[in-house]
Amino acid sequence: MASVIHGFIYNKDAFDKLGLKVPTTRDEFFAVLDKIKADGTYIPMAMGTKDLWEAATMGYQNIGPNYWKGEDGRKALISGKEKLTDAAWVDPYKELVKWKPYLGDGFEAQSYSDSQNLFTLGKAAIYPSGSWEIGLFNTQAQFKMGAFPPPIAKAGDTAYISDHPDIGVGLNAKSTHQEEAKKFLSWVASDEFATIYANALPGFFSLNSHPVKMSDPLAQAFVSWRNDHKSTVRSTYQILSRGTPNLENATWTESANVINGTDTPAQAAEKLQKGLDSWYKPAK
Repeated sequence: MASVIHGFIYNKDAFDKLGLKVPTTRDEFFAVLDKIKADGTYIPMAMGTKDLWEAATMGYQNIGPNYWKGEDGRKALISGKEKLTDAAWVDPYKELVKWKPYLGDGFEAQSYSDSQNLFTLGKAAIYPSGSWEIGLFNTQAQFKMGAFPPPIAKAGDTAYISDHPDIGVGLNAKSTHQEEAKKFLSWVASDEFATIYANALPGFFSLNSHPVKMSDPLAQAFVSWRNDHKSTVRSTYQILSRGTPNLENATWTESANVINGTDTPAQAAEKLQKGLDSWYKPAK
């Protein structure tokens, strides 16, 4: 029914005050972070590692698709042609290590709600996250906001975004109201519903092929990336988290460990691949 798109939300007022341009490459991204840190008015990025999933979802799954090339890498991991110890899967962790100096004092004890508050109170300039924050942030932030997609390695590279299905509705095969439910689901799949829903809940985007014009500028910015980026879904969600250890949950832990400095990117990758190998045998 709807998906959410990963990226970075930023404080436009802070960027204007510091004379910053929206980064498109990784070098530009870190140059912007350096300038924000040097000025000292704002925490460069609001993200903590206390809740674990924040480090994985806002960090690893946000920037990762540009490294493992979206669906190509995700499907290769499922088929066993690639491993989590390959460079395409380790290198996003190497970038997350570089985020550490920009997360502010005490980020290790910072929860998801703490990060939200730091940004909406105007204390942080950039919030690595996704479109699901738009509704909340619109009611809380007293400054103009913008969004940019995960920076690419160099200009001209193919760019990828995590455009992840987040909400679905189904019909129970044993329902005693089959016809009524089918009518409802047919409407949910309609162009009319797509337009109503995407505008009523900005940041949750229609998966209908019908193009939807959104009145919320921040939501429109996120969804516009579909025009020049290749979409993929979070790498751990399909198939790879059906066993124990669950790859999604393990990725939460290792993403936080890498940023905290308790595991190196290589160590994290080795742990994740070992856990996956213990129950998932793609060759079979």
